[in-house]
Amino acid sequence: MICKDMNSFIVMDIVREAVKYDDTIHFEIGQPDIPPSPRVKEAIKEAVDKNLFAYTESFGLKSLRELIAKEYKKNYAVSVEPERIILTPGTSGAFMIAYSIALKRGERLALSDPSYPCYKNFAHLLGVRPLFFPIGKENSYQLRVEDLKKESFSALQISSPANPTGNIYERENLKEIVEFCDKVGVSFISDELYHGLTYDKKADTALEFGENIFVINGFSKYYCMPGIRLGWIIVPKKHIRSAEIIAQNLFISAPTLGQYGALEAFDESYLFFVRDEFKKRRDFLYKELSDIFEIDAKPDGAFYLWADVSKYSNNSFKFSKELLKKIHVAVTPGVDFGSNKTDRYLRFAYTRDIAHLNEGVKRLKKLLLS
Repeated sequence: MICKDMNSFIVMDIVREAVKYDDTIHFEIGQPDIPPSPRVKEAIKEAVDKNLFAYTESFGLKSLRELIAKEYKKNYAVSVEPERIILTPGTSGAFMIAYSIALKRGERLALSDPSYPCYKNFAHLLGVRPLFFPIGKENSYQLRVEDLKKESFSALQISSPANPTGNIYERENLKEIVEFCDKVGVSFISDELYHGLTYDKKADTALEFGENIFVINGFSKYYCMPGIRLGWIIVPKKHIRSAEIIAQNLFISAPTLGQYGALEAFDESYLFFVRDEFKKRRDFLYKELSDIFEIDAKPDGAFYLWADVSKYSNNSFKFSKELLKKIHVAVTPGVDFGSNKTDRYLRFAYTRDIAHLNEGVKRLKKLLLS
C-alpha cells in the first residue's frame, strides 16, 4: 500500500492536546487569525442570496482567473493567460495536479529538508519517490544548482517564502535553478503560497524566468481565507488540457462560494494592513525569542520562526510536549518537516496578536531562563 509511507502531522497531536487547556498559547498552527477583507464576506453573502451554489467549470470562474492574471502583470510584470490558471480546493488540489502531470509512478521528486510535510505525502499517494536535499543556515536554507547536479530526478519542488523557515529564494539563485531544470528536462514546481507576506525584500515568482513551470498559490494565507479552501495553479501551455482532465476527475471544480468571495480578495489597502500586522508580529517575536533560542535568520516572509532549541533539548517532539504540559504553550516540533537536524528545532507561528504572543514569551522565559 502506498499510504503506509505517509506520515501524519505530529502537530495535529499537539493541537488535539492543546484544546484541553483553556489558557493555551498557540504558536503551532499556520493560519491567520485576521479575517478576510469585509468585501470578501459581502461577496459571499451576495452569492448565497443569489443561490450561486452550482459547480463552476473545472478551470473555475473566468472572471476570477482574469483577476489573478492581472495580479501577476501588476506585481511581477509577467503575462499569464487566464487559460493557464486553474482554481483548486486549497493548494492541495493544485499539488495533486502538478505531481500527476510532472511525475510518473516510481519517479523521483526532489525536495528540500526541511520542507512542508504534505509534499512528500502527496508524492507517496501517487507512488512517487521523494528525494531529499538537506538545507540549513550554511546555505541560507536554499537549494543550489551545484547540489542538484549530484542526483537524478524528474521534478523539483521548492517554496519561497518557505514553510517552516520563512526564507525567500535569492533572485539569481531562483533564476539559475529554473534554467537548470529547463536545460536538463526536469519539471519545476514553485510553491508561492506566502507571496504578499514578505517584509524586508520582495519574493520573485518563478514565472519571471520561464513558462515551462508549475506555479502554485492560494487564498489561505495572505488573503486570510484558510477555511474557504481555494488555491490556484498556473500550468505550462502544453499541459492545459491534461490539467483540466485531472481537475475534472479529482474535484470537478473548486468550491463555488469561495470563488465568488475571492473576486473581492484583491483589496489592496486591506492586504497592506495584513502584511504590516504580520511584520509587527515578526519583529516582536524575533526579538523576544532571540533571547531564548538561536534563530538562524530573521524570516523574510510567511509567518514562521525556525528556532534552534538544542541548548535545551535534542528531541523537538518531546520538548514541544513538555512545553505544552508545563506552561501550556503549543509549538510545532521540527521533526514534522523532515529529518535534517529537525530534532533540534521548533517552528513558532506568529498568527495571533502581539498580546497573545507576549504571554507565550513570558511563560517561556520564566521556564527556561529563570
